[in-house]
Amino acid sequence: MKIACIGAGYVGGPTMAMIALKCPEIEVVVVDINEVRIAAWNTDKLPIYEPGLLEVVKTARGRNLFFSTDVNKHVGEADIVFVSVNTPTKTRGVGAGKAADLTYWEGAARVIASVSKSSKIIVEKSTVPVKTAEAIEKVLRRNCTDPNVQFEILSNPEFLAEGTAIEDLTAPDRVLIGGKDTESGRAAIATLAGVYEHWVPKDRILCTNLWSAELSKLTANAMLAQRISSVNSISALCEATGADVQQVSRSIGTDSRIGPKFLNASVGFGGSCFQKDILNLVYICETVGLQEVANYWHQVILMNDYQKQRFVERVISAMFNTIKKKKIAVYGFAFKKDTGDTRETPAIDICRGLMADGANVCVYDPQVEDDQIYQDLGTEKFEWDHPSPRSRPVPKSAIDIASNPMEAARDAHAICVLTEWDEFKAYDYQAIYDTMVKPAFVFDGRNILDHQKLRDIGFIVYALGKPLDPFLQKHYD
Repeated sequence: MKIACIGAGYVGGPTMAMIALKCPEIEVVVVDINEVRIAAWNTDKLPIYEPGLLEVVKTARGRNLFFSTDVNKHVGEADIVFVSVNTPTKTRGVGAGKAADLTYWEGAARVIASVSKSSKIIVEKSTVPVKTAEAIEKVLRRNCTDPNVQFEILSNPEFLAEGTAIEDLTAPDRVLIGGKDTESGRAAIATLAGVYEHWVPKDRILCTNLWSAELSKLTANAMLAQRISSVNSISALCEATGADVQQVSRSIGTDSRIGPKFLNASVGFGGSCFQKDILNLVYICETVGLQEVANYWHQVILMNDYQKQRFVERVISAMFNTIKKKKIAVYGFAFKKDTGDTRETPAIDICRGLMADGANVCVYDPQVEDDQIYQDLGTEKFEWDHPSPRSRPVPKSAIDIASNPMEAARDAHAICVLTEWDEFKAYDYQAIYDTMVKPAFVFDGRNILDHQKLRDIGFIVYALGKPLDPFLQKHYD
């Protein structure tokens, strides 16, 4: 058996590496037209950062795992073709700002059809709208000239969390495979299930129809994001009333019906999927006439935007309603720890908000490349997921980027913690405090620091969703 995967990104690369590791008798080839990305996969400096990924790749690479730009050859030879290309949010035209842009998916389907000399199983790995398989099947059938070639389309959505992708692939909660309830459809499902059964228990491989599988991915991300927005809304109420959001989260998380996961209040959710998938879900609901349902899910996005804006306003109001020409250190730019991914990171909107009010922002992140920060801050909304964004990076004079935390904080008026990197907890904050302008502020947007210790040092501390420091409380009597 030979497997090809179109798309060497955050999903395709790690997923295929794990399949190759666990199935040494299967040849696995990841193909992409991006020569730079493929070249990186063939070195020890991979194009994405994930704990444990390099070890998996090095074990299988050259044995039965290969990375290539020869798309036509390997797709033509494959028995199973995974499609893991971008499905970004449309930036113009009908559905702009909500609907998924399937340009790259359709392009992949045309390539598959044009090079196929034998029947193939086509696996949707990208997050796609419901009924995408139906449209792709039409493209495949109309563009393949060989009448003997048959295509069976399966939906196999990924449920990876960045930072723990290798753990998630090694021991997944479930593997979801959707296909047609026909003889050929059931056979295709069994073939793909047989690949996963090399290491995934059978009871964790769930088989559904195509539409249920496609909708399950959107719904899973929408539900997870909803929990974050829900606890973030309560964080605002906690600050207004003197409650502690961490205590509230702990209390409700012990309820077995609710559970403790995704109940950490923060500056907001980010990543490539949550916002994109919810907006996609909203658009689908609108197109089938379910406006009330669309409004319900859109509120999750609005609450996320509110949380980021609220954080910026808290920084400004705490610092005497002016941050113009004040240096503010930003600790963390990635959307969460243990990844270099900055897609939809809350840090983008927060840095923009601080910069718009005149602050001199200085960013330190242990994994994110400088050029990525400049590009992100200059990229228009929804454009980040397109291969050739029209926006230019912000000029390097617009924002400072530090190579270490001390440099970022030196002569700063405040530190904003925007990513929950573990190393941020271990810094010598006394030494950092000594280099800062007084009063020195810490705005902990992730609630990871020892706030009492910081106050003992002399910092004015804002901890998101916790009782306000007396210094930050407004008195009008």
